[in-house]
Amino acid sequence: MSEMAKKEDNGFTFTRSASSNARIGGLARIQTHTNTPPEVCHDDSTPPVKAQTIHDLHSLQKKKSSAPSTPITSSAAASPFSTILEEERQRLQLQSISASLASLTRETGPKVVRGDPASKVVTHHHHDHHYLTPTFDDASDSALKFTHVLYNLSPAELYEQAIKYEKGSFITATGALATLSGAKTGRSPRDKRVVKDESTEHDLWWGKGSPNIEMDEHTFLINRERAVDYLNSLEKVFVNDQFLNWDPEHRIKVRIVSARAYHSLFMHNMCIRPTPEELEEFGTPDFTIYNAGQFPCNRYTHHMTSSTSIDINIARKEMVILGTQYAGEMKKGLFSVMHYLMPKRNILSLHSGCNMGKDGDVALFFGLSGTGKTTLSTDHNRYLIGDDEHCWSENGVSNIEGGCYAKCVDLSREKEPDIWNAIKFGTVLENVVFDEHTRDVDFSDKSVTENTRAAYPIEYIPNAKIPCVAPHPKNVILLACDAFGVLPPVSKLSLAQTMYHFISGYTALVAGTEDGIKEPQATFSACFGAAFIMMHPTKYAAMLAEKMQKHGATGWLVNTGWSGGRYGVGNRIKLPYTRKIIDAIHSGSLLNAEYTKTEVFGLEIPTAIEGVPSEILDPVNTWGDKKAYQDTLLKLASLFKKNFEGFISYKIGTDQSLTEEILAAGPTL
Repeated sequence: MSEMAKKEDNGFTFTRSASSNARIGGLARIQTHTNTPPEVCHDDSTPPVKAQTIHDLHSLQKKKSSAPSTPITSSAAASPFSTILEEERQRLQLQSISASLASLTRETGPKVVRGDPASKVVTHHHHDHHYLTPTFDDASDSALKFTHVLYNLSPAELYEQAIKYEKGSFITATGALATLSGAKTGRSPRDKRVVKDESTEHDLWWGKGSPNIEMDEHTFLINRERAVDYLNSLEKVFVNDQFLNWDPEHRIKVRIVSARAYHSLFMHNMCIRPTPEELEEFGTPDFTIYNAGQFPCNRYTHHMTSSTSIDINIARKEMVILGTQYAGEMKKGLFSVMHYLMPKRNILSLHSGCNMGKDGDVALFFGLSGTGKTTLSTDHNRYLIGDDEHCWSENGVSNIEGGCYAKCVDLSREKEPDIWNAIKFGTVLENVVFDEHTRDVDFSDKSVTENTRAAYPIEYIPNAKIPCVAPHPKNVILLACDAFGVLPPVSKLSLAQTMYHFISGYTALVAGTEDGIKEPQATFSACFGAAFIMMHPTKYAAMLAEKMQKHGATGWLVNTGWSGGRYGVGNRIKLPYTRKIIDAIHSGSLLNAEYTKTEVFGLEIPTAIEGVPSEILDPVNTWGDKKAYQDTLLKLASLFKKNFEGFISYKIGTDQSLTEEILAAGPTL
């Protein structure tokens, strides 16, 4: 391998290796100087990656194998003249990039040529649906002048592009595509911004507690220009035209413009895939993403706090991504958009799992990370509607997405057989570690990140219902992993209590051991997805109550956490017991049980459930130290009250009556 060559130019370091295939389209990698503290480009949802370059990440990704391998010898060593030619070619390419970024002809419109620019044959005359030249007739695309647009490629084509051009892309033993997302291995919520204009100023939730960080239109256009200029500088880009929402009456057309095959395959899996006929009639998209994640934003631009920026402009129907290659930003960015668009149509957007029994009874599952939402909504005796994002309209429930985005840390065939079996050809595996020789993935290895993920089409789950639509829900299940150990395993909620706990979005887990914290840490996320909602939580809660009341749904609070004491003292409630509880909810038998009411939280708890020890149904029975139980219960109640103080100034309904009901449904001290 030749030595790394570096060239200083205008504040950037151009780093290149003659043997590296890390460049997309042969372009050199561009890195900013590290004069600023590392935390400037922090990741708010996952620990920082312990790597400085893509080569460091690559070394974490591949485990050395003890298996013998056949030595590979080259008959001809690289000529010194080839290095000179490579450097000259790269110099010319860098000049081309500079010229493109400085171009004043960006408004000339796109020049679309289908095919791989590295290929000697330009494919103009194929008639398969993915060879159709897209019609870029939307104003949001008028600034693009690509040479090659790789349009709605198949997974096989995207595999070829990723393996050929993207460092860290490999085929695993089961056929999945393993990729690296770079320095960011999770979302960066502090870098996500929404344009505040005359419309969104009144519609959106702003201020303390809100996920919406404001930016102005001018700053958005600066970032958009930067992203489009970067994309214009590339030899090729990938374009996906797809749908959101399986309900055809409320379907949204989205266009994703990206620079990586990994991103294109990810969105191919996560959005709803059009038929060839639907692609021909696709027309103007309702929303467009410009993903220039390899290129940083200008940190000196107004509102920027790091080299990462994820910007949404509702009025322009556009989203711009700079400075992060984590694919989940696209998925969750579109989910945020749906949280704005759907309520405008009186459709409730939900961060939930959903399944349906063979008799047509539908259940929604809400829960934060670690509460068991994915595990409990995956049931071989029921149809899967979706695992994460849904809409509840007058037509019933529909999945927003066309795929699943499952966590892979410590994944096993025994615990999650459906997810395990879905990791095959077509699936994207993010930031996993695998054996260098066998390509077997080690899901327990967190060398790159703990947030390893798999993105696959929903039809990879055997019991998925296609199309992913269902009747109105019968049960609304709120999941909490209570590490304080004081919430009952199951409680039947009144409508007001359902709204209170839905707005609260509670769970309590134990913080990571790195900082030495072992006490339970309460987490509240409004509507069980505060990072993605656009309007005030009470708006979604009011819509939920209205739909539950109209269609006769029952609310339940299920604790999948600890019993008999807090974390470190008690034990986690056994999964078979929780499954029995969920089964009783589905069957309707729990509605006919006898109930008693708990103190402080005023929760109705059943006295008996088949297959579940009766003594654990009331948590006070499982604590040996009754005073410790009472103290812990009051502590948790005070945390609930403190969290809810941020919502009491917002009313629901013209007479505020529901607000008073909701407040009364909270714990009493």
